[in-house]
Amino acid sequence: MVKETIRVYARVKPLGRRQQAGIYSIDDDQKTLSSLEIIVPRDLADGFVNNKRETYKFKFQKIFDQEAKQDVVFDSIAKPVAECVLAGYNGTIFAYGQTGSGKTFTITGGAERYNDRGIIPRTLSYIFDQLQKDSSKVYTTHVSYLEIYNECGYDLLDPRHEASRLEDLPKVTIMEDPDQNIHLKNLSLQQATSEEEALNLLFLGDTNRMIAETPMNQASTRSHCIFTIHISSKEPGSATVRRSKLHLVDLAGSERVAKTGVGGHLLTEAKYINLSLHYLEQVIIALAEKNRSHIPYRNSMMTSVLRDSLGGNCMTTMIATLSIDKRNIDESISTCRFAQRVALIKNEAVLNEEIDPRLMIVQLQKEIQELKDELALVTGKQRTSELSQEELLQLDELIEKFLEDNDPDSTLDVGADMRKIKYCFIHVKKLMNNSKISDKKLLSQHIAEEKDTNKDAGEEELKKLKVLLQQRDNEINILVNMLKKEKKKVQNAFFQLNAASAGSAVLEKSLSINLEESQSPSSCSSLKEAKDFISSVHRLPFLPRQTGGKMSLGCQEAFEVFKREHADNITIEDNMQLLKQRFAEAKCLGEKLNEVRNKINHLKGEITQRHVQRAALAVSSPSEELNMLDPVEEKLRTQIEEEKKSYKTMFNRLKGLKVEIEHLQLLMEKVKIKMQKDFQVWSSEEAINLQQEKPEMVSSPNTATVYPQFIKSSQHLSTNSFSETTRVSPNEDPAGKNNSITSTNPTLKTRSEAYLGYSEEKANQTPPSSSTSIPLTGDSQADADILAFIKARQNILQKKGLGNK
Repeated sequence: MVKETIRVYARVKPLGRRQQAGIYSIDDDQKTLSSLEIIVPRDLADGFVNNKRETYKFKFQKIFDQEAKQDVVFDSIAKPVAECVLAGYNGTIFAYGQTGSGKTFTITGGAERYNDRGIIPRTLSYIFDQLQKDSSKVYTTHVSYLEIYNECGYDLLDPRHEASRLEDLPKVTIMEDPDQNIHLKNLSLQQATSEEEALNLLFLGDTNRMIAETPMNQASTRSHCIFTIHISSKEPGSATVRRSKLHLVDLAGSERVAKTGVGGHLLTEAKYINLSLHYLEQVIIALAEKNRSHIPYRNSMMTSVLRDSLGGNCMTTMIATLSIDKRNIDESISTCRFAQRVALIKNEAVLNEEIDPRLMIVQLQKEIQELKDELALVTGKQRTSELSQEELLQLDELIEKFLEDNDPDSTLDVGADMRKIKYCFIHVKKLMNNSKISDKKLLSQHIAEEKDTNKDAGEEELKKLKVLLQQRDNEINILVNMLKKEKKKVQNAFFQLNAASAGSAVLEKSLSINLEESQSPSSCSSLKEAKDFISSVHRLPFLPRQTGGKMSLGCQEAFEVFKREHADNITIEDNMQLLKQRFAEAKCLGEKLNEVRNKINHLKGEITQRHVQRAALAVSSPSEELNMLDPVEEKLRTQIEEEKKSYKTMFNRLKGLKVEIEHLQLLMEKVKIKMQKDFQVWSSEEAINLQQEKPEMVSSPNTATVYPQFIKSSQHLSTNSFSETTRVSPNEDPAGKNNSITSTNPTLKTRSEAYLGYSEEKANQTPPSSSTSIPLTGDSQADADILAFIKARQNILQKKGLGNK
């Protein structure tokens, strides 16, 4: 087991033509770690005090400056990890940095020159060279190439990648076994026997990657890619197999959308890239904390795949790619901070050795055969897997003798042969099971015999009890006859008659009540239901509910005029008349129902009284005529049934009246609400029209003097009407209200005349004057309402004068 922290390296990207270099310095003088210092000058152009931090210093295993070559990077970073993978340990190399900082160039390499090859092709070349040199072991190599695009996994080595759309390809899914090992479904493992085959698979996967042009990079990779090399090795003749894997990860670059200004499909890709990198940082932070119990690996697909690489069984190395120019200096500092957090994580790499089950089976079979040969050599007998028939008979005799022997010190000696010992145990077990089965049969037979004897004894006991019961019945009958004879001999017959009649009255009353309830339960329930229904009918309101609020006197007068001319006024009057008729009919039916119910109760009382009389006669003078049906009682019962039928008929009619009354009330309430809404719409429109004519009315020479009572009434009327119109109920649509204000319905214009016609008589009494001014209150709203009222009144008077002429 190897315990070590993740190794962190830094590489600075060379500057472009138009990029301005930032200020930084690299210190390689230290023996163990290199340090990178980034200087950010303060901006003092605005004249304010700026206490922003100027210098940032970070430590790495090694820092590669702009002039570093690809082979130097490989020898320092990837070569030690590749050697550990060949030795049987897991390894991971991943590059992290902002978009356009050189991650893909470092991992995969450039396509222009052979010397620009990246870590992946150089690692493949190094591994296969080492495999060819080492002839002491048998190696097998497989390759897989996973792409994580928009948090969905795809197999880059799938041959259908070129002919199908990305949405039609099978997605790679994560599956976890009980030991929390990750398995990737739909990800193919391609065997590579040579460096050429492995490089062809790499180039095939690179051509299927998602690449797009962004403001930061002309060929920006828009997905995370994980190139994995699986190596298994074993020595000839050995059952131990070493399995290791090497993850070479090229992460997509983080980018600030506000700086790049991307949109549309590129913006969606940037969101998923930044989200997955955010989850990666969460895992890094959680692993750096000592007392953290839960690590959020399952938040993203990338962290789930790289679970072993982050704090698990792996030797991990990170490359922080930096683009240190003035525009990207903040992102470079953020990348260095992330690298410092990664450097705190400790991994425990374990040598991955396991035993090949097929080789183990072959070895065990060989060992078994050798042991059999040695045993046959010692005993002088060739043993087979099964016992012979003679040996089985001998064992049966030995077992019988052993079981029949009463000596507690007796033993069963079959020799040092496991076959015979197992047979003895099996035979004894069978004998024990057979004895248990026989005991159960005997027990069941004994229980059945006991049941038969108990059944016979029970039948005899039942017969005796029946005879005894018959004797007791005869004795009771004799005693009853004796009591009847003694009652006749009592001298005070009148007292006996009263006592007997009182007792029988209570009994017959309870019997009659039970009889009535059993004969007509539905009628009784209908009586109770009718009582509740009649009370509910009497509780119905005779007037519709008031839906509007309180109105002023002037507004009420205008509403009465508006209501008389409304098209639904006739409907309201008709419904009111019909509702009054239905209420009168319901009241009459209720009174009749009460009379019928009282009559039924009276007839029931007569029947009960008849029962009491007949019971008293039966006690005083018993005869067979009293046992016959009473014609008077039958007549009373017939009358009760007829009354019940009439009661049900009237009750059903009353039920229908209740439904009709509720329906009429609902209709009247809806019509009233509609009329109030129409009045509010009309009054609001008239107020707006009159306010628009305000300048014309002020400058008109035909203004009239208004008495204080008119000023007060008009002000009160206009303010109340305006407040009524501006109040919007919760069920009304404000848009519908605005549309109703701008309507030009001629019926509303005629109603406006009716709205102002209620004060026509007062207006005729007001002497017009063209020279006097109008007394105003000083309130702009009240003054506008006063002037609007006067103008409308004058228009009505003029129209009326023209009509008379």
